Amino acid sequence: MSNSPASPSVSDPDSTSGTGRLTSYAHGGGCACKIPPGELEDAVRGLTGQNAPGVLVGLDDGDDAAAVLVRPDLAVLSTADFFTPVVDSAYDWGRIAAANALSDVYAMGGTPVVAINLVGWPRELLPMELMSEVLQGGLDVAQLAGCPVIGGHSIDAPEPTYGMAVTGTADPQRLMRNDAARAGLPITLTKPIGVGLLNNRHKTTGEIFPAAIETMTSLNKSASEAALAAGAEAATDVTGFGLLGHLYKMCRASGVGATIDAAAVPLVDGAAEALRDGFVSGGTRRNLDWVRPSLTAGADVPEETLLLLADAQTSGGLLVIGEVPGYPVIGETTVLPEAAQTFVTVR
Repeated sequence: MSNSPASPSVSDPDSTSGTGRLTSYAHGGGCACKIPPGELEDAVRGLTGQNAPGVLVGLDDGDDAAAVLVRPDLAVLSTADFFTPVVDSAYDWGRIAAANALSDVYAMGGTPVVAINLVGWPRELLPMELMSEVLQGGLDVAQLAGCPVIGGHSIDAPEPTYGMAVTGTADPQRLMRNDAARAGLPITLTKPIGVGLLNNRHKTTGEIFPAAIETMTSLNKSASEAALAAGAEAATDVTGFGLLGHLYKMCRASGVGATIDAAAVPLVDGAAEALRDGFVSGGTRRNLDWVRPSLTAGADVPEETLLLLADAQTSGGLLVIGEVPGYPVIGETTVLPEAAQTFVTVR
């Protein structure tokens, strides 16, 4: 980011000098290491339906953050997000993880007010100085958001893991929710996709992709404010379940359909080449398998395009129902026919 503080190792693969590449210590990377969406929904099914007083947004529709009403004019948001290294630079990993955790609050139309660190560290394999770089990266991005990072929790773990639990606030009358999409509106995407492909290529080859790091470390603050100013009522952020997965979740929760113009979806520099060269993660393939029963693709839409749209993102942009000035429109919501099996159409 052009306004980022100076760092000891921005995009520097040598930050793990003497210990090997940071991404080699994890079985997956970033949000691609999430538990597959279908398995996760089955696991938490018994926890839904909690209608406690004051709960505005709970677990039922898999929204980005929980929302609880504390005053008629104030809702408190709560969320947590963490993952294994997505890049070899410890500092950049910290920045990416912080931007990703803060994004859940922005996706709800809120303002982050405090965060705490969540750390798993293989202390006998990796030096504590490297963990300090990760924490500094997270702190620097949180400072850009105006969100103090106060304390946290750490454990000795077999893989390095980092993220944050974030508390935010929002106007309860202006929450952007998963279940509030209406038919007949444009669909806006505020960041390009394809970072999952580039992260997988980075993990495999060691190549560094500045455009991917730039988009993953960029906050969704301005996009959230622009969406609220445009009157948006429904939004989510695009992370580990991919554009198709998160759009499907929103359509299912809202009872609407969606049509996506694949050619209108912006790509991060280098993503098309990474797709061509086969750097598709297992998480991306699982995303597409999960959505496919509820997906219709045009006859001229190749499988590679669907994989790209299902690419497991880390710290992706906001997917907003409604037009947001300054950001590309990639499709529109539609009326869902009764007993329809298809929620998302790609053309």
